Amino acid sequence: MSRIQTTFNQLQAQGRKALIPYVTAGFPFADITPSLMHGMVEAGADVIELGVPFSDPMADGPVIQKAGEKALSMGIGMVQVLDHVREFRKRNTTTPVVLMGYANPVERYDQKHGKAGTGSATGSAFVRDAAEAGVDGVLIVDYPPEECEAFAADLRAHGMDLIFLLAPTSTDERMAQVARVASGYVYYVSLKGVTGSGALDTAAVEQMLPRIRQHVQIPVGVGFGIRDAATAQAIGKVADAVVIGSRIIQLIEDQEHAKVVPITVDFLRGVRKALDA
Repeated sequence: MSRIQTTFNQLQAQGRKALIPYVTAGFPFADITPSLMHGMVEAGADVIELGVPFSDPMADGPVIQKAGEKALSMGIGMVQVLDHVREFRKRNTTTPVVLMGYANPVERYDQKHGKAGTGSATGSAFVRDAAEAGVDGVLIVDYPPEECEAFAADLRAHGMDLIFLLAPTSTDERMAQVARVASGYVYYVSLKGVTGSGALDTAAVEQMLPRIRQHVQIPVGVGFGIRDAATAQAIGKVADAVVIGSRIIQLIEDQEHAKVVPITVDFLRGVRKALDA
């Protein structure tokens, strides 16, 4: 059983919902990420999503795009992201870590460090090294489920889950395709648009989740548009997990080094309290 599945099982037994914060690795300072991850756990995070910086993040809005550009300018790539996870694992061996990103950095890593992959290739250096670093799940935005069965099997063989996005536009056929290969949880994008955009329609989310659950047996997390404790609480009533990313990036983007972790901890504690209320 993966760390992600174990975590969700424990939360379900407690009648609680998962809090999944997202931060871009290496942002806003190249060395801050492991400390920030520990702070998020201290504040009540159940799973951490770590964004892998990429120059063309098509699903991300301007806030996360800018964070990725800054991280890239400081030399943060997949090697450094895996180093952040290794550093985090020295003190934390239980909190699941999910890498969220795009195909290009994964396939580039394979070209440089081992077998060249096409997304569906097995025996990838990325999978081997991510598992060794302590990664628990991978969400590759631009990997379609119908081309991922071998990649998913490779991840599972290394104790990791392959997580997929579903959207308001997802058809029943697409949900069934995702259900065949996804593990850990699925991430429902609550808005038609990019990260951090628009106002969250909790009623629409509430209507969509039963449709998703007709096909998907694993937990469903909801993100894109959750900005505060109130929206997190509303979504937590219907979803298994709440994902918050852009708001955290906004809170820390202009802060001095010493304030980044305390500000994040303070914000997430408020969200955790609302989710548990």
